[in-house]
Parts: sequence; structure tokens; C-alpha cells
Amino acid sequence: MSTGIIILIVVVVIALWAIGIYNSLVKLRNNRENAFANIDVQLKMRYDLIPNLVNTVKGYATHEKELLERVTAARTAAMSATGINDKIAAESQLSGALAGLKVSVEAYPDLKANQNFMQLQSELADIENKLAATRRFFNSATKELNNAVQTFPANLLAGMFGFHKEPMFEVAPEERAAVEKAPTVSF
Repeated sequence: MSTGIIILIVVVVIALWAIGIYNSLVKLRNNRENAFANIDVQLKMRYDLIPNLVNTVKGYATHEKELLERVTAARTAAMSATGINDKIAAESQLSGALAGLKVSVEAYPDLKANQNFMQLQSELADIENKLAATRRFFNSATKELNNAVQTFPANLLAGMFGFHKEPMFEVAPEERAAVEKAPTVSF
């Protein structure tokens, strides 16, 4: 075999290897974006349900105006967020505001007995559970992409083609202390 043919074979093998790695990285990035699109579907359902929940609570808890305004403002901010990282931050704020609303509702036994409120609360809990599942899937897809981008030999090509480590969907740093604290249950 001549040297030219050997060089050609080596170049073809390296090109096929690079194409394979690139295609793998693109599939992982697309999988992550699809996972976030699934989160968006659940967020849309959450956004549509929140005004109904807030209006129901308003009828019972008129003096909780500040809390309800915070939930509404957080919902608006979350809906207007652009980009995955902005949405992650806005969703953390909305989750915190909704947690405050749930605590406030505990002070109103009549509200907890209201059938409309109970149905809305049940739907919101269902959406929150689905949202948690889609966030776990998103984080799994992000982990796969990050592993591929950071491990050898794909890391050699990842930087050249604009692939980089992506952030996970995590609890915001300002909410971390509240999440790590054990809840207090009293009767």
C-alpha cells in the first residue's frame, strides 16, 4: 500500500470519528432542549391555573394582598423570562411564592373546605408533581450532555463546535436554606 492511501484512510477514519462525536453532541443538546420544552408545557398549565387559585383565595383572604401580589408578580416574571437560564431563575421565585401561598392558606379552614379551592389545589399539586418529574428528566438530559462535553475524547471537539457545560435546574441559592430546613408540623 502506498503512503497516500494510508494517509487517506487515516483522514477518513478521523473524519468519521469527528462526525460521530459531533452528531452525538447535537443529539444530546436537542434532547436537553426537548426536556426543557416539556417543562414549558407544565409551566403553561401552572400559569393558567394560578390566576384561578389566586382569585379563589382572594375571596377568603383579602388581607393577604401582599402575598397574592407576590405570586402574581412571580408568575408574570416567569412567563416573560426568555432563555433556559432566565426561566430557571424565574421559576425558582415562583415556586417560593407558591410555597408562601400554601402556608397562608393553612390559616383559613373555610377556604380549605371550599370545593373550588380544593379542586384547584389538587390540580396545582398534580401540575407541581408533573413539573418535578419533567425537571428531573431535564437534569438527566443536562447531565448526559455535560458528561459528553467534559469527557475525553469528545471534549476535544466540543469546544471547537460551541458545546459547553450547561446549568442544571436547581433550587436558587437564596432559597437553599429554606429547602434544607426541616418543615415544622403542628396541630
